[in-house]
Amino acid sequence: MLNKHGNIQNFIGCDASYDDAKIVIFGAPFDSTTSNRPGARFGPAAIRNDSYGLETYSPYQDFDMDGAPIYDAGDIELPFGNPQPAMDAIDAAASAILGDGKVPVMLGGEHLLTYGAIRAALRLYPDLHIIHLDAHTDLRQDYLGEIYSHATVIRLCHEMLGDGKIHQFGIRSGTKEEFEWSVGRVNMQKYTLCGFNKLAQTLADAKTPVYFTLDLDVLDPSAFPGTGTPEAGGVSFAALLEAICALKQLKVVGCDVMELAPNLDTSSISTAIACKILRELLITLL
Repeated sequence: MLNKHGNIQNFIGCDASYDDAKIVIFGAPFDSTTSNRPGARFGPAAIRNDSYGLETYSPYQDFDMDGAPIYDAGDIELPFGNPQPAMDAIDAAASAILGDGKVPVMLGGEHLLTYGAIRAALRLYPDLHIIHLDAHTDLRQDYLGEIYSHATVIRLCHEMLGDGKIHQFGIRSGTKEEFEWSVGRVNMQKYTLCGFNKLAQTLADAKTPVYFTLDLDVLDPSAFPGTGTPEAGGVSFAALLEAICALKQLKVVGCDVMELAPNLDTSSISTAIACKILRELLITLL
């Protein structure tokens, strides 16, 4: 159940009331289908805790989040082990936020949970498009026989949206079958974020509703090792920041930041990067 009545610990600068908020953050501490190294369930709490080492002011966008209309609802309770009730809970939380005319921002947690949030957004915006930044295609039909997995999430979303409405960037890992299946179904930019600004302008001109989903492993593991399935050859922080700032022109109706596993980076550099990315994303959405 979504907490609308205040949270003890917030992400920096996100202490508006629920009623006054334009944006509502909620954490999704779940990683039960993680295929490699677990720990993403600890991501939301780590982001909140480490955010207090970050300024509320962004020199990149010349904006201070202090007093911004953003409410942090804290983490929602999710069951361990069974992904379907977890996705239902995500769906319910995102639906409540969207139904109140606000933008949900989910902190993961594993990437499968995006399916629940997309399901909620699609009911309100049937012409929804997805912008997906990730190292992995996430287009498997199943993973070891399991349909609901962080390796199948975008395939599940495609089943709801259909061809041409999913735009992937930074992809550099997947099975041969996934890459072959993607042709003509999703728009994929391998390895880099090239073309992101052009896509953003096209979708903005068409006033298309967009859900933005960010798997933090799109970043190169030399900068961001704290994730369950790191892949060499990723993008830089600067390139990711530029893409996030390009979202300002879009009608973003929901978004998420997924797959930080803080236990896998004892330096806490990965968490610090996740905090900064979230700050810039929130400012972009205002």
